Amino acid sequence: MNITVIGAGYVGLTTAVALAYLDHNVTCLDTDAAKLDVLRKGRTPIYEPYLDEMLALVRSRLRFTNSYPEAMAEADVIFIAVGTPSLADGSPDLSYVRSAALLIGEHVGDRLVVVVNKSTVPIGSGNWVEDLVRESYSRRTHKNSALKVGVASNPEFLREGSAIYDSLYPDRIVVGSDRKDVIEVMYNLYKPILEQSFAAPTFLSRPANFDVVPFITTALASSELVKYSANAFLSLKISFINEIAQLSERVGADITQVAKGIGLDDRIGSRFLQAGIGWGGSCFGKDTAALISTGSEYGLNMPIVRAARQVNYAQRERVIEKLLSELRILKGRTVGLLGLAFKPDTDDLRDAPAIDLAKRLIERDVRVRAHDPIALDRAKKEYGELDWTLCERPEDVATQADALVLVTEWADYRKLPWADMRGLVRQPIIVDGRNFLDRDLLQRLGFRYFGMGR
Repeated sequence: MNITVIGAGYVGLTTAVALAYLDHNVTCLDTDAAKLDVLRKGRTPIYEPYLDEMLALVRSRLRFTNSYPEAMAEADVIFIAVGTPSLADGSPDLSYVRSAALLIGEHVGDRLVVVVNKSTVPIGSGNWVEDLVRESYSRRTHKNSALKVGVASNPEFLREGSAIYDSLYPDRIVVGSDRKDVIEVMYNLYKPILEQSFAAPTFLSRPANFDVVPFITTALASSELVKYSANAFLSLKISFINEIAQLSERVGADITQVAKGIGLDDRIGSRFLQAGIGWGGSCFGKDTAALISTGSEYGLNMPIVRAARQVNYAQRERVIEKLLSELRILKGRTVGLLGLAFKPDTDDLRDAPAIDLAKRLIERDVRVRAHDPIALDRAKKEYGELDWTLCERPEDVATQADALVLVTEWADYRKLPWADMRGLVRQPIIVDGRNFLDRDLLQRLGFRYFGMGR
């Protein structure tokens, strides 16, 4: 098929590369000239494991453009994968979706084209997008009956750091549409994944005994709600274990043992039960805020989702409290942050706990040093105005520090020369915001170790 993906951001680029790997001809459209220049040179503007390797494999079937006429000319399926950032009231900004829909209507032909909402959008957006496309098409052609556009909702469930794996080996594919012909097009589009009939990349093997992917079809509204519900539930799970972690500290329990004890229950499961500094990134915060906003439109307060957000963002202040408890005075102290990205294996700083923590410390006149193995360049570009020091080496973060905080659980940090680091710090205090480091080792080396809920 001929596929157009509008938006070369995280979701759009991953989607485009994965579909091109399935032998579809893909055009990725974006208005960012600098980003397009990087992509045309065979490089990726974001860090994601295996994305560069995949891009190299599919270059003959993937092109990049900023021209809507060029991108729409032969398209069978058009994915809208533009940003939907939060507005001040928590509702998503749909201006990019609106613009994409209107431009599709201006340039789409009169044969069947499936327009797919890949962006995370509020319930009802599928019908809204179709109306916008039809409105724009009729203004251009002065007729509406010839338009054969069908709209589908196809939420993504990609984990940053595992996006290529999740694209090729998903646990389900969800498509929302009220039209059988649209669902048929989407089934054929994803058939190689659904049947696992494609040859696995040499660098990313197919999981053992992985053969058939469930294809879930729903109404448009149900599909749109699936995405929000999934992210909200995972957010709830993390916030729940963080709340229990606070109780664990009060009663002398160890949250890692508690989480293992409840996670082995099949009804609960062990994933997303890692207590720590809380979630961040582009999805959980934005999508829970949007779910609350949608609920309010229908007279629902969504108290459980609200509580999950409150608990999550309070976790960042818990780190400040631990530092205050040990140092007594923060003003004039030096605190080193290990990790900036909101999670390992990405350079994404959106809603990253480390950025929030750095700002809170700087407001208290703390000298902040920070390191990240991947996200330093992005931090310099996006947060260059912060009064902090970004260090090329973890050892530079530790030098004369009054405390260290592990914020992102990069594997490299477990392997640091901690004995040498002990000799660099002014005070041997370490707050493990992810319960990730070797507590016994650090304590043997003389560090005063403080975890979350331990």
